[in-house]
Amino acid sequence: MAMEICGIDEAGRGPIAGPLVVAGCIFKNEKLKVKSEKWENFLQKLNDSKKLNAKKREELFEIIQETCEYHIVFVDNKTIDEKGLSFAINYALNEIKKTLKANKYLFDGNSNFGVKGIETLIKGDGKIKQISAASILAKVSRDKYMLEIADKYPMYNFKKHKGYITKEHIEEIKKNGFSDIHRKSYRLKALEPTLF
Repeated sequence: MAMEICGIDEAGRGPIAGPLVVAGCIFKNEKLKVKSEKWENFLQKLNDSKKLNAKKREELFEIIQETCEYHIVFVDNKTIDEKGLSFAINYALNEIKKTLKANKYLFDGNSNFGVKGIETLIKGDGKIKQISAASILAKVSRDKYMLEIADKYPMYNFKKHKGYITKEHIEEIKKNGFSDIHRKSYRLKALEPTLF
């Protein structure tokens, strides 16, 4: 039996609004045999999601969903605020490990957040194709969520910054306060009062 690797990556660790999304992805052997030329072409295009434009990520996202076994975990901002980011990542990694059966679990980064059986690989999203695929699943899923929810919060330009810290986003918070999808536990120097 071939070694089945579950690649794992996250999107949304750094934003101050919206969920953390962690995805796991396995390339299933049965699916690899179908249209092998198309599959080889797909593998060549896979890369760290941050290095791909949105259109390319969307295209690859569709192919990954059709040809791979995967699991995507969303952890909301309230859980992050109440229990912390490390807890959120630990929870998501455990969910992926319970759901996807593999011989090896590889998580992009330098910490497995206390989850036994998960190995780490710094810059793994650029080295291991399964992690690259997981990176795309996580990023596209999170971006889609932020685009869908943006209309509910028109005073924050979530369609543009997707909850990440930008000068514009800081100004929106100063003007409108926090929404119920902001991570209030994240301390932002730009929002702290100054003496002068």
